[in-house]
Amino acid sequence: MSLLITSTQKIFERDLSILEKEISLYQSEESIWLIQKEIKNSSGNLCLHLCGNLQYYVGAVLGNSEYIRNRELEFSAKNIPKEKLIHEVQTTKRVVMSTLDRLGTNSIEMIYPVDVFKEPMTIGHFLIHLTAHLGYHLGQINYHRRLI
Repeated sequence: MSLLITSTQKIFERDLSILEKEISLYQSEESIWLIQKEIKNSSGNLCLHLCGNLQYYVGAVLGNSEYIRNRELEFSAKNIPKEKLIHEVQTTKRVVMSTLDRLGTNSIEMIYPVDVFKEPMTIGHFLIHLTAHLGYHLGQINYHRRLI
């Protein structure tokens, strides 16, 4: 396994564990879904978005998991119980870890099979992007939880 795959796997495992903890730390289920002032997305919706994003781009595209993404629902669903969100994070972590376990060393240099940003990129490049995307929204969830 390549160093890049091992490194991104460690980041995904760490940050998905933090996501699970952040959701579990909410005092009430209602607060997970609150939107106030300039906050456009609740932590519940960001959690669904992160899980959908990773289960699709890593699980389905790279791992052939057959996951079908509904991005619109990631931002429109409301009041999903905390336990169900946590279960979704755990599922996402399993899918991401098992998919990355199966990637060959040379795969990081291959072109990612889906056109995401209107120009070709390697799988390695996109994995780095996905870790940054997870970290960005994880920070938003942390601030949301502490502000609410």
